Amino acid sequence: MSAKAAVVATALALMAGASTAAEPRTIKMATTTSTENSGLLAYLLPQFTKATGIGIHVIAVGSGAALKLGENGDVDVVLSHSPAAEREFVAKGYTRERREVMYNDFVVVGPKSDTAGIAGQTNAVAAFKRIADAGAAFVSRGDDSGTHAKEKDLWKTAGIAPRGNGWYIEAGQGMEAVLVMASEKGAYTLTDRGSYIAVENKLQLSILSEGDPALFNLYAVMVVSPDKYPKVKATEAGKFVDWLTSDAGRQAISGFRKNGRQLFFPLGNKAAIGN
Repeated sequence: MSAKAAVVATALALMAGASTAAEPRTIKMATTTSTENSGLLAYLLPQFTKATGIGIHVIAVGSGAALKLGENGDVDVVLSHSPAAEREFVAKGYTRERREVMYNDFVVVGPKSDTAGIAGQTNAVAAFKRIADAGAAFVSRGDDSGTHAKEKDLWKTAGIAPRGNGWYIEAGQGMEAVLVMASEKGAYTLTDRGSYIAVENKLQLSILSEGDPALFNLYAVMVVSPDKYPKVKATEAGKFVDWLTSDAGRQAISGFRKNGRQLFFPLGNKAAIGN
């Protein structure tokens, strides 16, 4: 190679290195559809990227599928709301730490006609029993999400096996799609409050049963263990977890609102969920 060619090659290499260094580092996050559909991530993540220079590629699925992506080492971090499944994720060594981040609550929504008569019912299991007794249409997520897990717990506590009944519809869809389906069918469904608030103007559904402590909805974040998957960008993912649970992250979560209402509450926030 001539001296001139060597200089050109060196310059190109330096330019390529500078270009690579200038590009934002990107991590992959699997998360529940409620954080995506509500608009929370579109609000939070640019703030994180601005603060750290780290980008986040989001894969929004049900919590069960999000955790599975973590188990397979296909993502760097998981943000979900299925505590029992998350504890199993920890126990199997797929993460070094599960950090609780924020909460809202689940509510039972349905048509204004309320054929099952659950309006004002503060006991979620009692509301589910009334829906079943009335044979009223109920749309289930049916997707192993955190919401689906909570729904199954309520049916189990009620002593009811809904599958196979004509009134029970398994959608296999995300929360927004299920809300739209329930609205179109004049059916009931279980939803997190944030997802409902985000799209309520599109729906012919009302919150009919709420306030049961059993409907508390907790979100946690976990970096996928680099001990199992060395390719995981644990350092960058750890910075996201640290930011999300810092004062800056808590303020960002508190600041996100739709229709004038707060959808998610960082842990330690004492505001009433329904406000």
